[in-house]
Amino acid sequence: MLVYTFDRTFDGLLSAIFDAYALHQEPEGLVGKGEVLPLFCEAVHEVVTSEEKVSRVWTGLGKRLSREAMKMLMVSYLSEEKELAFPLFSYIYKVFKHPLPEGASMSYERNFSDPDVLYVTNTARRVMHERLRMMQFLRFQKAKDGTYVGVVSPDNNVLPLIIDHFRDRFCSQPWLIFDARRRYGYYYSPKGEGEGSDEVIRVTFEDEADLSFDLGTGKLNEDLLSSDDHLLQDLWRTYFKAICIRERINPKKQLNDMPRRYWKYMTEKQ
Repeated sequence: MLVYTFDRTFDGLLSAIFDAYALHQEPEGLVGKGEVLPLFCEAVHEVVTSEEKVSRVWTGLGKRLSREAMKMLMVSYLSEEKELAFPLFSYIYKVFKHPLPEGASMSYERNFSDPDVLYVTNTARRVMHERLRMMQFLRFQKAKDGTYVGVVSPDNNVLPLIIDHFRDRFCSQPWLIFDARRRYGYYYSPKGEGEGSDEVIRVTFEDEADLSFDLGTGKLNEDLLSSDDHLLQDLWRTYFKAICIRERINPKKQLNDMPRRYWKYMTEKQ
């Protein structure tokens, strides 16, 4: 049994595809470096991630798959599922191994009878579904300096997928969206006239003590909270209760539309 080890990055996976074709091999397993190897492993190949390998594989995929399918491959990897690595590897490997005849109307991405294609596609759809929920359920608090702070803890690493949405809709105010589970976020600050284009900066904190909010609740420290933010939060809770029709309360449907795991960062549920 031949097993490939890689650095658990998307680029590392594409590099593994390159190695498989360059060495004329078809590995039966793909694991992260330092992880326990499967039983009956007879040979191990260590994949070295390379920009050149990644570029060549990605260019080749672009000739065989649609732009939407290429996006789905990257989005699926944001699920951070370890189990996804080998189905995704197999999917891409088969795209190169079994090219469709010239002029064929359907590319390999639509072959949902293939378990690897189906697995990767369903994973990407699940990530995109959570992306939508993050855009719906993210709640901001206003700091004294005018920055709006929103804390989330999604199951999937969806922050890169929602940043453009908030940059387009909140382009006139500074904001920070932070992923409490992965300990990183994105900061946006609009620039004045003549100062160039606006930027979104990826931020991390080496020490949790440097954070201005509580990771468990997402609440800003009281000494940093804007004086009018308490009023705005109370108004939002009052509005949420006012639009609720008691006779039509349906807890099961509410949990389906607004899963409980998102509640701890939502103003109306605190």
